[in-house]
Amino acid sequence: MNKWLFLLFLGLFTISNVGFSQDKDFYDTSYIPEIRLNFPNKNWAQQLDSLRLVGNGLLFGTAKVDGKTYKNIGVRYRGSKSFTTGGKRNSLHIKLNYINKKQNHQGHKTIKLSNALRDPSLIREVLGYEIARKYMPAPKANYTKVYINDKYYGLYVNVEDVSEFFLNEHFGSNENTFLKCSPDTRQKPSPGCKKNIFASLEYEEGAHCYLPNYELKSDDGWDDLIELSNIITNKPKQIEKVLNVDRTLWMHAFNNVLVNLSSYSGNKSQNYYLYKDDKGQFNPIIWDLNLAFGSYKNVGGGSDLGLRELQELDPLLHKNSPTKPLISQLLKNPEYEKIYLAHIYQIIYDNFVDGEYVERAEELQRLISNDLFSDKNKFYEHDEFLKSLTTTIGRRSKIPGIVELMSKRARFLKKHPKLAIVPPNVTNVTFQRRKELSSTQIETFQAKVTVDQRPKRVKMYYRFAKNQGYKSIFLSDDGKNGDSKANDNTFEGTIDPKGMYEKMEYYIVAENPAAMTFNPPNYMFEPHTVTLEELNR
Repeated sequence: MNKWLFLLFLGLFTISNVGFSQDKDFYDTSYIPEIRLNFPNKNWAQQLDSLRLVGNGLLFGTAKVDGKTYKNIGVRYRGSKSFTTGGKRNSLHIKLNYINKKQNHQGHKTIKLSNALRDPSLIREVLGYEIARKYMPAPKANYTKVYINDKYYGLYVNVEDVSEFFLNEHFGSNENTFLKCSPDTRQKPSPGCKKNIFASLEYEEGAHCYLPNYELKSDDGWDDLIELSNIITNKPKQIEKVLNVDRTLWMHAFNNVLVNLSSYSGNKSQNYYLYKDDKGQFNPIIWDLNLAFGSYKNVGGGSDLGLRELQELDPLLHKNSPTKPLISQLLKNPEYEKIYLAHIYQIIYDNFVDGEYVERAEELQRLISNDLFSDKNKFYEHDEFLKSLTTTIGRRSKIPGIVELMSKRARFLKKHPKLAIVPPNVTNVTFQRRKELSSTQIETFQAKVTVDQRPKRVKMYYRFAKNQGYKSIFLSDDGKNGDSKANDNTFEGTIDPKGMYEKMEYYIVAENPAAMTFNPPNYMFEPHTVTLEELNR
């Protein structure tokens, strides 16, 4: 085939694969969606400025999302520090159901577009959320090309809104207490309220003291928030009644490993949501990752950290800080600390030790390079975008290259005394089966779990349906309580469904004197399963 014909064919093939697709998830990172906004007034930019300066009003318009038209939508600029009057690249909030309350795109009623302020790589949010979703409920994110009145406005990061749709998908409900924890630093605390505690969940007696630091997204729930902060601060032994501790520890581990300090771990204890599930436990939901990977550098109580300090950030940051009770009160519990360190271990070995994140970062940059090059409103030059993975960008902000930061951070964490210990390893899990030709049916789940690396305790968490909370039992290796032989590193135990259930979901937690491990690693979303039917075959 002629060389130029081949290139033309290749170009057409590429275009066909990045064009509109109603079949693709709107947040699929394999393509770049297109959003076309149209406003009847040519002075739309000035109107959006005015609306943002006086509140959160929306400008009427029409949106075409991947070729599908939505009328009577509302648009406003979003963000506080990322918003500038007269800015040509302000973040956008698009409310598809502004007038028609049922109007949505693939279930999403609101579209939130980030301008990626202080992220020359343009991948911090997309890569960060991809990693977070392995371990906890977190928004999806990809990219979108935005046109306003038929003029290319720019390439944006497209982040899923934490909305009713998100809550239903991850928690099976959306009507319980729901809070956004992003302090309004412009408001001064009322008399008698503590200063500069932000959304740290420090307890305060007066309900009015919470108003500047939390935004209630549900119809009610202030009493739930006050109870949560009271228990965290003053009654930590009761904490599991009101908080999903494991998911909270995942959030802290994620923020620490990725040096995501525009978060609870930073000086303003911000950028997360809290949702109270049907079991009565609050679940943290991470938000706003455009300053992850060291773009924001302040942990509180001092000046910004330098590159080496970011690379060597203490994995037990805030362990003894009374102003960070959601960290310090949890890490006072030795078992919670082991779980937290196990989560850090999992994140660094899943994503950073083998350099997997570098390949993914390069892949994302290749996806967006051409569209970003054509973006006349981008914050950084294209050469800075290309160098941003390996080089610090900016003389004033000094935004670390992602690989520059994380390659040394991964090595630092690997060698840290709290993380250099080899955790237990679950090598085999079996259940007693019906003997061949036997007429006696198996009616219980009798487990044998083999573990190496000096196991001390082994626990099995189990449930019989997805809407149930997990229960747990300790497995034995003492030659008693159903264990066939003592000290053989095979732990045994029996779970009786009492004739009510045929299927069980489970995961294993194994502990040695210094470390803990989970099997399977992604137990949060894909636990092991076993059925009585398969045991009786």
